[in-house]
Amino acid sequence: MRTLQELADKYNDLEYFRNDPVIFPRHFKELYIQGKASLQDIEIAALLCAHLAWGRREMIVRDCKRLLDEMGWQPFNYIMYADYRCDNQSLHRTIKWSEIALIMANLKEYYNKESTLEILNVDEIRVRIFGRKSDPKAANKKIHMFRRWLVRDDNIVDLGIWKNTDPANLIIPLDVHVHRTALDLGITKRRSADYTTALEITNYLKMVFPGDPCKGDFALFAKAASKSGL
Repeated sequence: MRTLQELADKYNDLEYFRNDPVIFPRHFKELYIQGKASLQDIEIAALLCAHLAWGRREMIVRDCKRLLDEMGWQPFNYIMYADYRCDNQSLHRTIKWSEIALIMANLKEYYNKESTLEILNVDEIRVRIFGRKSDPKAANKKIHMFRRWLVRDDNIVDLGIWKNTDPANLIIPLDVHVHRTALDLGITKRRSADYTTALEITNYLKMVFPGDPCKGDFALFAKAASKSGL
């Protein structure tokens, strides 16, 4: 436990995330503080950049920039104007512009009625925004990452702009690297990277980081990065 605490304290530092997709919603948060961006700008940037968070970080950051360039760095205005790029060219790996356009259309429909995504639970985001079928077994790594960014409120790496969600209720964003690290550390023995495994890892981290289990994500990130060269 002490090692996890030490690693989390060390790597919960923006210095390790200068080339990470979280920098984009952070950019809009800084503008928001200055009165130059909206809460919706932050939410949209966070949601879409988390969706692209798959693969090498340099490629993720490159393609997040491509996406925001297309949006004129005005995410909410772009969503509501509804003139989306919608073709079958790749934006990031297998994610096509047409897939992003469908998500944007769902966001427009949502923001026509509501002012924030915070009121949605994980499965509602999966269904209403990403347009996928409900799946109680899914790890939903990207959605949990998105929520971690917006909920955790130490204002170091994460943004803490959602004030009505308790960090204690967040679930660890479970990807192949975090899963492998958790297996190596004996945190879980489950071989399936599904919701049950994510919950098991989260419950373990609640003992190490009471009230803030997703702080442990930084420790698992550090362990995974040291092994895989991330």
